Amino acid sequence: MTMGGGPYARRMSFGGLSGPHARDLLLLVGVLFVTFSMQFLQGLAIVPELMRLSSSVWQQGMVWQLVTYPAAGWGGPSIWFLVELLIFYMFAGDVRWALGRQRFWNLLWMSAGVAAVAACLVQLLAGGAGPNAFVLMQGQRMLLAIAITGFAVIRRDATIMLFFVLPIRARWFIWIEIAFAWVGFLATSDFAGFVGICTAVGTVFALLRPGRTRGLMRESRLRLERWYIRQKLNRGRRRFRVVPGGKKPKDDDRVHRGPWVN
Repeated sequence: MTMGGGPYARRMSFGGLSGPHARDLLLLVGVLFVTFSMQFLQGLAIVPELMRLSSSVWQQGMVWQLVTYPAAGWGGPSIWFLVELLIFYMFAGDVRWALGRQRFWNLLWMSAGVAAVAACLVQLLAGGAGPNAFVLMQGQRMLLAIAITGFAVIRRDATIMLFFVLPIRARWFIWIEIAFAWVGFLATSDFAGFVGICTAVGTVFALLRPGRTRGLMRESRLRLERWYIRQKLNRGRRRFRVVPGGKKPKDDDRVHRGPWVN
């Protein structure tokens, strides 16, 4: 992937791979790699298992999983895990550079925490059990969703050359991300995980664009009020006959038309 356009592209290459590296971000990538490896080692697999989001949150009171699950690497022994780590580091590096360390980490854990609470509520309402519950949002998958959404919001007009061939505006990555999550839901039936990904995307958008979010909320509220008033008017029309215009009908018209309301 490459990025072009704007003064930002002249200051820093996409992902910051040629510039200074953030130690805290490298540490997070290292933790993901270590916990990912632990799941295949006898005697150590319990560590990532206790960190991952599961029904133990409400069944056994393991509430720490609401914030530890993004740091537990997830997936089978495949090269795609390393590819996911690389993509996460590239996007997260840009977001951290733009927001600063403290704001970046607040964005990361607040979004992941809100997403975990929403997913747990959905899973609890669905019966609380499921073989594939939360698989779409475990570990680096949630971090990747947050980092890509953050980049899409901050650098929305940047152009990403996907695979060095396909130019895509950064803002479209939000919808691409949701589309991938939907396909994952169709393959796993993990509706709680799909809700978690969508919640994380919405939370990142709300935290990074609070003014726009308030505008959307106000617009939604006005639309709801307009729909409610329209329903009240429709109910009124069923009870009374509305005569258009401001003139009072003549007596002859009143006889033929019946009761009227001006």
